[in-house]
Amino acid sequence: MKARRAQSTARPATAEPPPPPASEPGGDDPVLDESSDLTPVVATNLKRFRAERGLSLERLAKASGVSRAMLGQIELGQSTPTINVLWKIARALGVPFSALMSQASSPVTTVMQSSHARILRSRNGDFSSRALFPMDRPRNVEFYELRLAPRSVEHADAHAPGTSENLVVTEGSVEITVAGERRVLETGDAILFEADSPHSYRNLGSSEAVMYLVMTYGSRS
Repeated sequence: MKARRAQSTARPATAEPPPPPASEPGGDDPVLDESSDLTPVVATNLKRFRAERGLSLERLAKASGVSRAMLGQIELGQSTPTINVLWKIARALGVPFSALMSQASSPVTTVMQSSHARILRSRNGDFSSRALFPMDRPRNVEFYELRLAPRSVEHADAHAPGTSENLVVTEGSVEITVAGERRVLETGDAILFEADSPHSYRNLGSSEAVMYLVMTYGSRS
């Protein structure tokens, strides 16, 4: 499905971009972020969701494309998955991305201090995602701060059907590619697109790019 332009400032790229760095941010290698306590939370939620669905590690590995060994390490609290691995698991389980990182609580007002932020990083550390919403329960709308290192690219697998991304660039120049269609966004530009196709974010500049993303999931039966 083609990306939709959210505003006229999103401009088509005029030249073929350079090849992406020789990295595989979507690989199965875990990335630990010592500033967060995601490891035990993800372990507990993965074990619970898998048990509720009656899935063995082998069946979940086949459905998600994540190795049985890696799933076992995550469930034991020995590894925190990369962003793309967590997406693969969530999609295979049929739950929102945030459900794997949620802790049960329901305060009326929540302050999310940056010093206690839960940050997921790509394997090479060039891309990071910080949740800007309480992870107390699965949600249909999620809000993230994304940071991308200079001249780097982050590839994302297709999300569940009906998922959309509404993104604004607050620092830098970023090329968004959805199903082969490229759009260049400068600082202040925004874009809305259907995220059920493979897509990528490429930092075209020499300084870190900062983006804010609203992820909206389609209705679930």
